[in-house]
Amino acid sequence: MAGHSKWSNIKRRKETVDSQRGKIFSKLGREIAVAVKHGGPDPEVNNSLKDAIARAKANNMPNDSIQRSINKAAGGESGDDFEEVTYEGYGPGGIAVMVRTLTDNRNRTAGDVRHIFDKFGGNLGTSGCVSFQFTEKGSLVLDRKLYPDEDEILLDALEAGAEDVITSDEIYDIVTTPFEYHRVLDALSKKGYEFLDVSLAPEPLNWTDLTDEDQIKQMEKLIEVMEDHDDVQDVFHNWNQE
Repeated sequence: MAGHSKWSNIKRRKETVDSQRGKIFSKLGREIAVAVKHGGPDPEVNNSLKDAIARAKANNMPNDSIQRSINKAAGGESGDDFEEVTYEGYGPGGIAVMVRTLTDNRNRTAGDVRHIFDKFGGNLGTSGCVSFQFTEKGSLVLDRKLYPDEDEILLDALEAGAEDVITSDEIYDIVTTPFEYHRVLDALSKKGYEFLDVSLAPEPLNWTDLTDEDQIKQMEKLIEVMEDHDDVQDVFHNWNQE
């Protein structure tokens, strides 16, 4: 269930990258800049920057573009005005939704996020209203087409310190505790693995089904429009997308 839903999210984002590459790279560059501002330009001592770089590479952002973003932020040219704000709410059918943003104007972003929730059958809630339904987990996703040997993946992941490997038809989702995430990422990267997606992010404790077609269409649109917003970096939810 979890693997299928995660693959749906990744596939949708990959399709978006193909059609709107510039917007995605701009968001990734902003994330890199904010990480540099708060922790410096060296990813070996700045885990937030290491995460941002790994995400950028997973989304095929060129290395020279990544380095330019780091250099600009280190020179004080970007990242200074942005702060991370997470909004919580409910989608159609009571789906729990968390929206991570980087914004230079809280009032604008909050108004826009509220409008998107309202427009597509949901509602913006208060801080903490759904976060208790999630737990922080590391996730490293591999394409099964590139790595067909399931036993090898399982062995390498567990040796590196992974908590679990969730296998679906399309992907391996290597799950870690927050504490072990960077160690597992480093170990598997050194073995040459190339990831479809990497994240240290909220994972649902339980998944929720939608059976009403109108609610399904509304939820799909809510995610699509929310992710397309310039201030939104990530949308997390507990919808089981069969």
